[in-house]
Amino acid sequence: MRNETLAVHAGRSIDPATGAVTPPIHLSTTFEREADGSYPHGYDYIRTNNPNREALEKCLCELEGGVAAAAFSSGSAATVSVFQALAPGDHVIAPNDAYTGTSALLRNVLAPWGLQVTFVDMTNPADVSQAIQPNTRLIWIETPSNPLLKITDIGKISAIAHQANALCVCDNTWATPIGQKPFNWDADLIVHSMTKYLGGHSDVLGGVVISRVEDDFFRRIKTIQTSGGAVASPFDCWLILRGIQTLPYRMRAHSENASKVATFLSDHPKVELVHYPGLKEHPGHEIAALQMPLFGGMLSFQVKGGREEAFALVAKVQLFTRATSLGGVESLIEHRASIEGLGTSTPDNLLRVSVGLEHPDDLIADLAQALG
Repeated sequence: MRNETLAVHAGRSIDPATGAVTPPIHLSTTFEREADGSYPHGYDYIRTNNPNREALEKCLCELEGGVAAAAFSSGSAATVSVFQALAPGDHVIAPNDAYTGTSALLRNVLAPWGLQVTFVDMTNPADVSQAIQPNTRLIWIETPSNPLLKITDIGKISAIAHQANALCVCDNTWATPIGQKPFNWDADLIVHSMTKYLGGHSDVLGGVVISRVEDDFFRRIKTIQTSGGAVASPFDCWLILRGIQTLPYRMRAHSENASKVATFLSDHPKVELVHYPGLKEHPGHEIAALQMPLFGGMLSFQVKGGREEAFALVAKVQLFTRATSLGGVESLIEHRASIEGLGTSTPDNLLRVSVGLEHPDDLIADLAQALG
């Protein structure tokens, strides 16, 4: 089935008790067992499983083409579970342009725990190959990257990982299953912050890990999910499953709007550089065109000048909201370096934009008046 059909039907069924078309929310923390200790309905305790979480995990498996999934209470919880499934002393290769929360987890939490990490330019496969060590167990990909929208060739990096007997994990949050299918390019695991496009309405927190095979490594992730307890709540799962129903159509609109905004900005005399893989001048455009049927709703751009010029622009916007996060129906803009804090390599004149579902002409008009 195609994405539009899967988004509506995967993980959903008519409620057998009432005939309800919309699935009920199962808030119970515990479930009845038989006298012999068995659980005839397949559920025992909410931390172990829940009908809403099971439905969401099934839906995302079908959308991404995986066989097993684990839904967490946040994208960061999903991310850390992958690294926790490794062992102290294992080596990870990660991108030097990535979500700052992932980099902070690796540097500040997992490195002291014993994980070894090397940060490289993931757009250069030769750099990745040179970073391989005998104890390399995992290569982490984020494509498009945050905030510079660098494009990684998933197939090439997966091949490098597998040659070293390591796993290739792809953070697919920005592209979504509609804009990119990492399993088609031999990735082993996919991670999403479901808070973003999957939920799609800036009102729910969640994360998920999806596996191409149900092997021992994924079973360790499931153990971390259930034993650690950072599980997605029933209501959050219900909200995200509802949001996914419109995901294919939302992503087409996000992508179309972002392309128009990026084109406008790339022609503006007060804009130094636009980072959007849909632009032909983007250095990763050819790879993106090969592995992404949609270029997505995220872009960043650098204004001419520096930090003060960037602040002046965001002070003048009227339709864009100055806020962190992304993937909702409303358009957001932020000065990314000030969010990332000390030690960031993000240019001081860079603004990150989550292009929403407003009319693109209105968004362009707002940026035009702010640019002056």
